[in-house]
Amino acid sequence: MRQTLADLRDGEAFDLVVLGAGGAGLSAAAFAGIDGARVLVIESTAFVGGTTAWSAGTTWIPLTHLASQVNADDTAEAARTFLDAAVGDRADPALRAAFLRHGAEAVASVERHTHLKYRVRPFHPDYLSELPGSTLCGRALEPLPFDGRLLGDWLALLRPPLPEFTVLGGMAVDRDDIPHLLGWNKSAKSFAYVVRIVLRHAIDRLRHGRGTRLLMGQALIARLLLTLREQGASVLTDTRATALHRDANGVSALTLEQRGTTRRVVVKGGVVLASGGFNRHAQRRAQMLPGVPDAWCVGAPGHTGGAHELAEAVGAVYAPGALSPAYWAPASHRRRADGSVAVFPHFVFDRAKPGTVIVNQAGRRFVNESTSYHLFGLAMQAAHRESPCIPAYLITDADGLWKYGLGQVRPHERRLQTYLADGYLTRGATLDELAAQLKLDAANLRQTVWAMNEYARTGVDTQFARGTTAYQRANGDATWTGPNPTLGPIERAPFYAVKLYPGDIGAAAGFATDDHARTLDGQGRVIPGLYACGNDMQSIMGGVYPAPGITIGPGLVFAYLAARDAVARARQVGGKSDASVAPNAIQPPSTASVAPVT
Repeated sequence: MRQTLADLRDGEAFDLVVLGAGGAGLSAAAFAGIDGARVLVIESTAFVGGTTAWSAGTTWIPLTHLASQVNADDTAEAARTFLDAAVGDRADPALRAAFLRHGAEAVASVERHTHLKYRVRPFHPDYLSELPGSTLCGRALEPLPFDGRLLGDWLALLRPPLPEFTVLGGMAVDRDDIPHLLGWNKSAKSFAYVVRIVLRHAIDRLRHGRGTRLLMGQALIARLLLTLREQGASVLTDTRATALHRDANGVSALTLEQRGTTRRVVVKGGVVLASGGFNRHAQRRAQMLPGVPDAWCVGAPGHTGGAHELAEAVGAVYAPGALSPAYWAPASHRRRADGSVAVFPHFVFDRAKPGTVIVNQAGRRFVNESTSYHLFGLAMQAAHRESPCIPAYLITDADGLWKYGLGQVRPHERRLQTYLADGYLTRGATLDELAAQLKLDAANLRQTVWAMNEYARTGVDTQFARGTTAYQRANGDATWTGPNPTLGPIERAPFYAVKLYPGDIGAAAGFATDDHARTLDGQGRVIPGLYACGNDMQSIMGGVYPAPGITIGPGLVFAYLAARDAVARARQVGGKSDASVAPNAIQPPSTASVAPVT
């Protein structure tokens, strides 16, 4: 139920308290609710959803009951081989083993007992597709679209999508919509499709103030939120935990504050840390991500690390050993009309498409443009130590801009003047003119583009091997007629560029835990009653990004393990809570409530 902190009694008891209402936190709450626990969710911002609500919502978990629909040949041994090759000793192998052992049962449970439903794509490759044990499909799950009207007044709790990832004043789109939107005037089917979703959005705006056709991460969060509503969970927004209280039995209470009201809440099973990671904690960011300002962060605003200080006060410690303390993506920046700055991550839409190149401040390439966004971000920072490439420049010609867009400039965009006027987009009638405006060495830029045009002709990038793996080629253009779907000529004037910066998209460094998501102290001992999952937990991937959805997938699985352990603990130390919530209170949802929304 939605309520305020003032509605709670001082000393009121819950079986589980979750700090953070992103994908991992809401999953932990829902799993506990399945077992009849009394649950309280605390969110420090005005909205639930965290960065998950801004994401594609992809959930990477091998060997689920859905995988056989597209890849019946995948095996546990292949998944283990892949993760061992990708992650190695950068993370505790016992945590990877727990993830693989319990992943399928976590997905089966959430699909059976909640509104969260998934689908698999026939082609959705692991990012490190060159490694042994990788697959081209079956491990990456996507949440089904959802009708946000089913949330009623709880729709107002959902974090709105990023405006830059919507069209027509906030209409959400996904990969299935894009071909219809680009081809609306080329077929009756696409025209009817676009008319239908645009009319739906217009009606939603009038009735609800926002779109209710929820896709990707928005759908994932909304489905969990509806589950919590039906389970009777309490969800408090704009609320902070100011202290965790530990006694001889472990973490047994916490102090909460909301708009001047303070309450001490008793917790029987435990507290789950799922606040999104350290990324916006000023001191820790300066220490762990030096030289990367907070303004470059792609994540949601609630990741302040405030809950981390409370956990450390009761003995929790960060785990060592990750490849990187954060996950990365190249991002471009543009000031919005309200004065805020949009940080736009360049995941797959432009930089690996034919007719593009990325150069440093000397006008030379420094990276394989078709590599994963995480590896790109790491390479950018490493290369910057040798030759300045922050910012770097993503360059295309008139054909590339029209066909694929460039960052916030969408494909088939005719009105470029506003992007040019505010400096987001730079244009040159010639390569030399573009180089002069970007302060690049013109001869170097001409040589770089000449080489790219040769690579486009032969299909072979002899410098950085662009487009040589299944994943990289998937990021190109499957309709391209050249020999390599990621390589095309850059030759038709005018030429365009946007600036790219490394943007952190989530934390990889977090608290040390065991394979039940129980936090550990500096001596490796369990802290009873304190759990961590999502980006508050040290990534089981060790700062490596081997596949899509490798934060949300482990977040779900370890939320499942944490909730199961905490509910069992609640029954042991406190018996049944003072709430009359029946086990498995939510029944399998009706077909009407989970059908894809079109």
